[in-house]
Amino acid sequence: MDFKKMANEILKLVGGEKNVASVTNCMTRLRFNLNDVSKANTEAIKKLEGVQGVVNKNGQFQIIIGTNVSKVCDEIHKLGNFGENSASDSADEETGVINKVLGTITAIFTPVIPALAGSGMIKALLAVLKLFGLVDAGTQTYAYLSFLSDTVFYFLPVILAYSAAKRFKCSPYLAAVLGAALLHPSFTALNTGDPVAFFGIPVRMISYGSSVVPILLIVFAQSYVEKFAKKISPASVKVFLVPLITLIITSLIGFTALGPLGNYVGEILAIGMNFINDKAGWLIPVIMGTFTPLFIMTGMHYCFAPIQQIQYATLGYGTILGPGMLSSNIAQATSALVVGLKTKNKSLKQLSISSSTTAFMGITEPALYGVNFKLKKPLYASMIGGGIAGLYAGITGIRTYASATAGLAAIPVYISDDMSNVINACITIVISIVATTIVTLIMGFDDIKEENKEVSEEKTETKAKSIVGEIALSTPVEGEVIPLSEMNDDVFAEELMGKGMAVIPTVGKVFAPFDCTVESLFKTNHAIGLKDENGVELLIHIGIDTVKLEGKYFKAHIKQGDVVKAGDLLIEFDKEAIKNAGYDITTAVIVTNTANYMDVLGTEKTYIKNEDTLIRVLN
Repeated sequence: MDFKKMANEILKLVGGEKNVASVTNCMTRLRFNLNDVSKANTEAIKKLEGVQGVVNKNGQFQIIIGTNVSKVCDEIHKLGNFGENSASDSADEETGVINKVLGTITAIFTPVIPALAGSGMIKALLAVLKLFGLVDAGTQTYAYLSFLSDTVFYFLPVILAYSAAKRFKCSPYLAAVLGAALLHPSFTALNTGDPVAFFGIPVRMISYGSSVVPILLIVFAQSYVEKFAKKISPASVKVFLVPLITLIITSLIGFTALGPLGNYVGEILAIGMNFINDKAGWLIPVIMGTFTPLFIMTGMHYCFAPIQQIQYATLGYGTILGPGMLSSNIAQATSALVVGLKTKNKSLKQLSISSSTTAFMGITEPALYGVNFKLKKPLYASMIGGGIAGLYAGITGIRTYASATAGLAAIPVYISDDMSNVINACITIVISIVATTIVTLIMGFDDIKEENKEVSEEKTETKAKSIVGEIALSTPVEGEVIPLSEMNDDVFAEELMGKGMAVIPTVGKVFAPFDCTVESLFKTNHAIGLKDENGVELLIHIGIDTVKLEGKYFKAHIKQGDVVKAGDLLIEFDKEAIKNAGYDITTAVIVTNTANYMDVLGTEKTYIKNEDTLIRVLN
């Protein structure tokens, strides 16, 4: 695969370099924060070779690539000066409170996962070496591997501080200092039983090693303290005065209030998890085994990571993620493998078998998006199989003793002094494979037929001989007509999103150009996507960079999902106010699925009124 070519194509289709606020990657996904999501050609991206799917969640535009994602991300970074912040300001503004919380947790923990997984696998390796008598617990080799595997967990506050600071847009180095202060030997040495005070304020002595919540609260506070310090500090002394003020004030708040508060929150969560384990320990693995594919699709699976880490810190083992996700991931892999063995489609067979291999190792996105979700029934089968295996995992109470990607390679993290734990984990895997195979075979799936070349050529010839049909689209806005190529926006001018026309509005109203369904309405109300009964998909994008107005001067008269008639009022906008704010109001009217038609032609008129034809679609 040509990763450089793929990176170029992706960058163009997400709206170009200027539309990318930041880009980073996790194990399988490119995570873009776009200045204007409406400029991304989602359908075209999905059709790119090597792309498994596209998800737009929690303020992030995510492209599922698979295990080669880091190579593609590296090539993208070579094409421009992109940041790696967790979220752009515009993206934050476009999400609700719940999405902001989910997005924040995801953004903080995603970069940390490789460190947790790597250390977890060292623990697993150590358990295997000890089990087979290859290393003795009293040797220096054992001691070295042991402290190496524990390092990331003990110093987790420092690592999370750095990651959280990037999300909260404050100094990651000052945040790391605050995280390290919680673990400083001199601070822990004060815990002798005598009262401890900071500037006369009592400090509750707590062990912050492996903690999660306290440092997140402290760095969140740091982001505000740092802004305040920058505001009041003279430019000539800002370089040292800002860090001084930030460290003293934040540490005071952290040691006396936020640290203990975060510890209480962690203790409450731990008590809650213990209660669930005692009263219904089987329930969590069933839920995770069944619904993990949906959690992955929405990005919610990252939100369980801090809870799992709290459980490791307080109990020494985990039940939140490992057992249920093991059941689910093996089920996902099995469904994809069954599809690969049964399908007659050569390309689907190749994709299914290759993606099932990575899924068995715990990376399920290629199988989920490339096979199971696309065919639907294998997804349902994997959810049923994962739920059944999760029930067994819950009833037998299996536990993980380190973080690791839930797959076959993670079996060693179930090894403990009680060998029944790892045995039951292996039985869980077998149940997941058997149950999912049976359900997948019973439910079946609608195979994707390979296109017959002779039939295809015959259809093409017949189509060429037939009379070309025409779909006329009325203008949604009244005003001066110009070609898309004259727009001051490369995404539209180069027709990256499709062919169409541009209108410089003289009236601040957008009307439905045909009977259609409102497929998408951006929260800023500056862009709307429509689809008619013939399948024509139309994007109406009011102005250039108007997403930055955050909805100001725009008023929608419809909502997403509404069915409207030609001539219905869709959006009103104050064109003069928008122009006075410094924005170009030229409106792009684009057929985003241009590739489905023979051609898209624009009017030759230079001024157009409502109900006049702006675009003709030839099919």
